[in-house]
Amino acid sequence: MASAPLNDLEDLEARLAPHFLTLLGGFNPDPEEAGFPKGTKTLLLLGPKEPGYWPHLTSQPEWDGRPDPVDRWSRRVIGRLACAIGAKALFPFGGPAWHPFYAWALRSGRVWDSPVRLLVHQDQGLMVSFRGALALKQRLDVSPGVKPCEDCPAPCLTACPAGALGGHGYDIPACHAFLDQPAGADCLSSGCITRRACPVSSRYARLAEHSAYHMRQFHT
Repeated sequence: MASAPLNDLEDLEARLAPHFLTLLGGFNPDPEEAGFPKGTKTLLLLGPKEPGYWPHLTSQPEWDGRPDPVDRWSRRVIGRLACAIGAKALFPFGGPAWHPFYAWALRSGRVWDSPVRLLVHQDQGLMVSFRGALALKQRLDVSPGVKPCEDCPAPCLTACPAGALGGHGYDIPACHAFLDQPAGADCLSSGCITRRACPVSSRYARLAEHSAYHMRQFHT
């Protein structure tokens, strides 16, 4: 099947909707900028869309008991979409080398560095995550958003019971040590307390079992 460019961002969202994915932001790289497929004029970041993402994902054929079901599903779905629109699919996994999704997100105008140094999204708060990106040879302009931290009292700074997340950044060994204790059970079963403390995160319909899955992958 011949590829056809996207009409606009609404066209992209319509194609993503059956897979419970959404556009999280994007930007236009400088001409000939290194680190992108040749001819890239637009880089679009994709991630889960709630409600509905986790039940949909866990019903897919990749949820078969073998390793890396989320990554395998992402490759299939986003890879096929890229082929359909004449784009290149890029992923935050599969390295080294790793694509700089953190830096790309900060260029998107819809994702920022939070007070605890985790990425924060205008609609998903500290629950934001990326399943892939599309490098397009056509130019599409993505409008910027409004940083949700500007008028926020920043409960994220004091939420971590282990003191592992704060203005100093992320103390990963301290986090793992806390998760090994009985007091860490809530984080393991419902997701990071600091992420949940974000007011935007609390309004985002991410299921606890979704967070618990990724906490298990992190704490192994």
